[in-house]
Amino acid sequence: MSSSSNVGERLKPNAEQLRTIYFIAGYSVGIAILWSMPIVKHLLWPFKVFTVALHEFGHASVGFCTGARVNSITVDPDEGGLTKMQGGNIYLSLPAGYLSSSFFGALMIFCGFNLLASKVAAIFVGLCMLATLIWARNWLTRGITIVFIGVIAFLWWLPLEGGVGLRYFILFLGTMSALYSVWDILEDLILRKV
Repeated sequence: MSSSSNVGERLKPNAEQLRTIYFIAGYSVGIAILWSMPIVKHLLWPFKVFTVALHEFGHASVGFCTGARVNSITVDPDEGGLTKMQGGNIYLSLPAGYLSSSFFGALMIFCGFNLLASKVAAIFVGLCMLATLIWARNWLTRGITIVFIGVIAFLWWLPLEGGVGLRYFILFLGTMSALYSVWDILEDLILRKV
């Protein structure tokens, strides 16, 4: 009897973990509300375009790993993207956009609970953005990758107690990427009438 209550006590989140869970819930509700509101939805636009860049990076990186020659990544202002490549395994690289958005989102949410893990996620996302920058072929793609690398670097060095700026930014990016992935799959595969 005492061992089961002991397990239950160990699984109970501490105050910081609860605060992080509340932030995830708040981010989710805020994103859902802002997503379609006229005019205000433009506040999410840079984050949507960033998520599209991660999506396209997923196609490119899996294509590259399966032997493709990646020619370019392009993100357009209407939140669309295009990765041009030759060769590779299309059966792996085509779904990699959705899967990588989900993976990156889950990774950043998971890492958002701890400063050190958030820094590791920030390095990983920064490296992905640098690779995207190498393959970028338009100014929007270049600009969004440079801006987000800059914001991550700024928050890394911002002297806030416990690195909360970086932690909550990574947490927001993760929540946005995970939700965008679900919305993108629904929109592209289920709700599309064309």
